[in-house]
Amino acid sequence: MVSTNFALKQRPNVVFILADDLGWGDLSIDGQTNYQTPHLDQLAKEGIRFSQAYSDSPVCTPTRIGFFTGRYPGRLAIGNYEPLLSFQQIGDTVGLPPEHPTIASLLKANDYETALIGKWHCGYLPKYSPLKSGFDEFFGNFSGAIDYFRHVDTSGEPDLWEADVKVEEIGYITDIFTERAVDFIKLPRSNPFYLSLHYTAPHWPWEGAEDIELSNALIGRDNLQNWVNTGTAESYAAVVQSLDHGVGRVLQALEDTGIAENTIVIFASDNGGEKFSNFGTFQGKKGNLYEGGIRVPTFIRWTGVIAPNQISDQVIITHDITATILAATQTNSDLNYPLDGENLLPIIQGEIPAHARTLFWRHKGNNRPGLPLRVKQGAVRSGDWKYLKVGKDEYLFNLAHDEKEEIDLQVEHREIFEELRSKYQTWESELEPYLV
Repeated sequence: MVSTNFALKQRPNVVFILADDLGWGDLSIDGQTNYQTPHLDQLAKEGIRFSQAYSDSPVCTPTRIGFFTGRYPGRLAIGNYEPLLSFQQIGDTVGLPPEHPTIASLLKANDYETALIGKWHCGYLPKYSPLKSGFDEFFGNFSGAIDYFRHVDTSGEPDLWEADVKVEEIGYITDIFTERAVDFIKLPRSNPFYLSLHYTAPHWPWEGAEDIELSNALIGRDNLQNWVNTGTAESYAAVVQSLDHGVGRVLQALEDTGIAENTIVIFASDNGGEKFSNFGTFQGKKGNLYEGGIRVPTFIRWTGVIAPNQISDQVIITHDITATILAATQTNSDLNYPLDGENLLPIIQGEIPAHARTLFWRHKGNNRPGLPLRVKQGAVRSGDWKYLKVGKDEYLFNLAHDEKEEIDLQVEHREIFEELRSKYQTWESELEPYLV
């Protein structure tokens, strides 16, 4: 029997697993047929899977800011860097302010042990660091991408850190992050823990666990363009399968230590997929606000509290996960920094039905390799309606009947179009302005 009173349970541990550029259809449970993802498929079946889950942004840094803060990323200056450039380009001029509360700092204040393993991408030392934003431990990379074998960034500079110190490790980075997560889970402790496991997979350069020759071929040629051009559909499949295997090892570690039933496991992606992704019925990809750029796989397992084998059509967004974790762990938010997210526990426990939401996105566009040309975009989803602005062009779609976003209905439904456009303009006026 599934409990409806989570407060009676011992405070749960939390494992939040964030994939990097994993598209909506990149798991076999969501329609991928070129390879299988059995561990992630099983995790999805053991809890609730959201069929209409969105990321906070079509690129990585803003979504991570949205998750860490529980707020729309554009409320902070760092949330407008889409994504944050390399240290060599931007230094420590912008980042997640250490004084801003985060899910890690709030949980730490509630006697949780906190750790980030994997990608940070929210600001560089000496001013910014996971350790300055509530994490007790950090092992991973500061930048947006590292080579899977050599652990260097797009400038060829080493980017693997233990706390705030550069380190060298030999091995495939997905496996190294997995091993670190397993070690963290198995530590003896008297307090509950929160682990953010932010894999770099399946972000480019697309190098599977056996593709070290792809990495070696980049030596002396490390740059963004060459990294985007690396790999094949086969190597992409290998990257995703290594991710799936790693998640399986993490789940097994929870079982081996006897804490699986008292651990919330959440899996999500930071944005839509890249060129090797399976987009299914959606158009668009990473870097734009069509469904393919922001619709992401998301599921939550909490044994004994969340019934298994659920598929919910509730519309959700990344920062809802933050509000949900805080509620589940009985952790207060900071009233000076009100959350934008909605606690999903009443939905996932079946206490209330799915209901209409109004969610917002904006993206200034980016002309970097691998991303669509730079053009400012904005979007609102309200119920089944979606307002989309791409440059000077505006559209109105009904996603209940047109998930491919092919039929513009702004003329037939002018009142809805004007209403959503107005809501978007009001919302955007509350955000930090773009600097460039």
